[in-house]
Amino acid sequence: MFEMIPIWFRIFFASMIPWLESRYVIPIAMDLGMEWWKAFPIAVAGNMLPIPFILIFFKYAEKFLRRFTFWTNLMDRLFAITRRRADKKIRRYEHLGLLLFVALPVPFTGAWTGALIAYLFDLKFTKSLITIFIGVLMAASVMTVIKLTGIDILIMFIGVVIAGIIMAIIVIAGMSKVEK
Repeated sequence: MFEMIPIWFRIFFASMIPWLESRYVIPIAMDLGMEWWKAFPIAVAGNMLPIPFILIFFKYAEKFLRRFTFWTNLMDRLFAITRRRADKKIRRYEHLGLLLFVALPVPFTGAWTGALIAYLFDLKFTKSLITIFIGVLMAASVMTVIKLTGIDILIMFIGVVIAGIIMAIIVIAGMSKVEK
């Protein structure tokens, strides 16, 4: 059934899926036989398409959904987790912290979570959109280069997690020095 849908269309829409996004779709597209230079702009465009709508309309969706207990509880938990993970970095560095968060190609970071962070911390729309776009380009570039070097996807995932841990240690160490 999916074979009837052009590959570029599948890449475009798969990149819109939260936590999958362009950074993981590009290596998959390359495995399906598409050249990276074709997959890259399609995946990034698909990744970025929902972001302005999230930044603009999420407050209205939240207001509507909070009328229901289930959604109120879910959003409270999700927002608490997101704030806890991003609070110090975003409050201190704002858009630089947002950029680092989006650019880090590990699970539960990326454009969707970055848009949620920008909403939760009331960051400016245009600056947030540009910051998220640059972060998406960085994360997609990292994953594309890793894939082009011939590293297996499992090894790539492990490497990205290790790189994320190292980056987190560096950021935390840098923040602790700044706070003194």
